[in-house]
Amino acid sequence: MKKGFTLIELLIVITVISILIGIALPRFKGMQDEGNIAKAKAELRTLQTAVESYYIHNSNTYPSALSSLTSATPNIIGSTLPTDPFNGTNNYGVATDGASPVKYYVLYSVGPGANGSAAVSTAGVVTETNGSSCIYVSNAGQDTTP
Repeated sequence: MKKGFTLIELLIVITVISILIGIALPRFKGMQDEGNIAKAKAELRTLQTAVESYYIHNSNTYPSALSSLTSATPNIIGSTLPTDPFNGTNNYGVATDGASPVKYYVLYSVGPGANGSAAVSTAGVVTETNGSSCIYVSNAGQDTTP
């Protein structure tokens, strides 16, 4: 009698393995999104602290762009800004109320949907645009995550 697996036994094993992989992959993607959300929250809080430090050290004016933080005196952030984990190549977004001088700002990540953004009004009301998966922090007193 030969020892080994029959063709049907091998097909059953392959089918069971493929079903298990099919169950595991979506859960892994969900864990990646949760990790990226936590990373974006932490980096946005750090950037918010850097913006407020810039405000204190530069005659009570907010930076015109986040890139101003890398060349500020005193040095607030290193030579490069963190990148948004949901789009990988771009930095986090920033929007201001458009007033002169700027009173309110919002820093945002595009979020898990990779298409979110945020805006802030002169009254300090933050609104999400281009989807609802945006993660943001603001000095207007409203912070949110999906």
